[in-house]
Amino acid sequence: MRAWQYMGNRAPIRLNEIPEPEPGPNQVLVEVRAAGLCHSDVMYMTEGDRAMPFLPMTQGHENAGVISGLGTGVTGFEIGEVVGICPSGVQPPMGMFTPGGFADKVITDYRDLVRVPEGLNLSLAALATDAGMTSYHAMIETGGAKAGMKVGVIGFGGLGQVGARAAVLAGAQVHVAEVKREIWPIAEAAGVLSCVDDAAEWETDPLTGGDFDLVVDYAGFDTTQKALRAVKRGGKVVQVGLGRPEFTINTPTILGRTLEGSLGGTVEDIEQVYALMLRGEITPVYTEIGFDEIGAGLAKLAANEVTGRLVARFGD
Repeated sequence: MRAWQYMGNRAPIRLNEIPEPEPGPNQVLVEVRAAGLCHSDVMYMTEGDRAMPFLPMTQGHENAGVISGLGTGVTGFEIGEVVGICPSGVQPPMGMFTPGGFADKVITDYRDLVRVPEGLNLSLAALATDAGMTSYHAMIETGGAKAGMKVGVIGFGGLGQVGARAAVLAGAQVHVAEVKREIWPIAEAAGVLSCVDDAAEWETDPLTGGDFDLVVDYAGFDTTQKALRAVKRGGKVVQVGLGRPEFTINTPTILGRTLEGSLGGTVEDIEQVYALMLRGEITPVYTEIGFDEIGAGLAKLAANEVTGRLVARFGD
């Protein structure tokens, strides 16, 4: 079968022919129909050699498809069911520690499966398993966004657009820092009250004036310090984005505030996002590409040339 694999030495991902996997105990074989492309995939190609247990590694951790094989011990699922795969569940993370879904087929633990509701587009089903789950969990579960809170969102990209909308639906007053001004109308259509180019502007902006209850940083391009300056004492900054592997903060600005990292989420988070998407309450911007375009798509992500999310559709 076909698989896009990272070969090592920070080289671009490569399309290879590999043997078809077979499910072991508690595992299912899923024929991939949709696979989202993520900035984490790009980071794995620059930082992954030190952490990946073996190479080459098939990448892709944002997947939806159809069950085509069952291992021993699998209960509650049948061949032919349409499912999404939780990338931070029982099985070690796909595309980094176990083979991922930039391939015709992928193996996963059945306890990491989420049934896709009838009528939900498979591209949305795929991106909800990571971009949806991770952003929702950071905003609602880790951040605790709720009615009456003033919330800042740094980065209105593949994750930020979902997190910001989740906060709006929770009743929060949401403001966005996003360098791409062409995205601002999309943010405003999602219920965001204001947009600025740089989170540093929040301190002096007459509309926001700082004093946020919560700021969620979906960018991570050395933006955490700006988030800490914008949040009030007793408030919280949630770090999600990993645009850079390191950042620096001014120690006094963390006093009286909370800085917490949020990684991934749960099957239940994905179910919540699926329900919101099915009702049309979360409608993220995404672009569909073909399987053969995955390598080029990751290059566009690395060059910051993508609005929203890229989702590869194949095998339909």
